[in-house]
Amino acid sequence: MEEDLRHLEFLAINSKEIIEKQVDSYRQQHSYAGTIIGFTVLFIPFFLNSLNGAYRIFQYISIASIALFISSILLMLSIFRGKPLDQALSPEKYQTLIKKSYKEVLLFEIEANKASYIKNSAATIKGNKRYLQGVSLTTIAILIAIVLLLTNSFIAIEKVPTKVQVVAPTKKASKVN
Repeated sequence: MEEDLRHLEFLAINSKEIIEKQVDSYRQQHSYAGTIIGFTVLFIPFFLNSLNGAYRIFQYISIASIALFISSILLMLSIFRGKPLDQALSPEKYQTLIKKSYKEVLLFEIEANKASYIKNSAATIKGNKRYLQGVSLTTIAILIAIVLLLTNSFIAIEKVPTKVQVVAPTKKASKVN
């Protein structure tokens, strides 16, 4: 009678799907981080340009917002420095596995997927932490920027009137005969 290996097949497939989801999530996080970096890089010049002619205090407060934006960009960039995730069964193992029984291959795949998931968890947890910190910093910086821009636009800056002296042109009395 042939051994029923359906439960091992299920575990092998399920563990492979979990690794694929982990890798897809990691890639999606990289995509989001890139989008946030792009938005931030475009927003900073707009923000600074909008504060031209604002009260000095607003310009000084804007430094905090810019510092938060830069910190966020650095955190998001650090996500890209991470190592690629391990995707379990490598082609180098195929030659060894050809000589194994189906049950041994399934058990090897399950164990490889488990080891990859555990190995990848450290990288994904670190990446998630940096990503969430970056999103938080970006959100706080945007809120500060919006408050500064709105406050600046609603407060009428009283300017000292410019004194203008009107000078009437002098007519030269020259007669042409």
